[in-house]
Amino acid sequence: MLIGVPLETAAGETRVAVTPETAKKLKAQGHTLRIQSGAGVNASVTDEAYSAVGAEITDAAGAFGCDLVLKVRSPLDSELQLMKTSANLVGMLNPFDRDGLHRLAGAGLTSFALEAAPRTTRAQSMDVLSSQANIAGYKAVLMAADKYQRFLPMLMTAAGTVKAARIVILGVGVAGLQAIATAKRLGAVIEASDVRPSVK
Repeated sequence: MLIGVPLETAAGETRVAVTPETAKKLKAQGHTLRIQSGAGVNASVTDEAYSAVGAEITDAAGAFGCDLVLKVRSPLDSELQLMKTSANLVGMLNPFDRDGLHRLAGAGLTSFALEAAPRTTRAQSMDVLSSQANIAGYKAVLMAADKYQRFLPMLMTAAGTVKAARIVILGVGVAGLQAIATAKRLGAVIEASDVRPSVK
């Protein structure tokens, strides 16, 4: 199958849909990959890294013109015009955006929103929500620590002692558990709460 990986153009988006490691696996399965030049740059992946595993480097039209297009975010209107009718699109397509879904259907695409995949053991390798929530929990604590005007861990010095910061984490799902772990590693005192009875 001809698989295209275009550059993500949404503001602030630094991810890429396929890494060289994944490209190598797809190539080994007999697929042809066309990666848009610069698609991985914001994720610190060079075109040369893709070429080294056998992917073809192409322009936007080449990446969007494939039978299967892998994207992180839903394509813009200008990008939809580059796609073939009856092509397949896989990515985080925001399945609750009715207008966006109508745009995809109107372009004649068969689309698969990864965030709508069931969160089961069999589908774990496609579970984009848990992996992104894990990163969000980690990053949330780092961002809070950056804004906090003091140290997180308890520090004892000759000049005195600084008490450890107290952090409250609301919700202990995937993001909350990672936030707890990150805050604990940074030396904070943690309290966590969740409204779900199964968490108590």
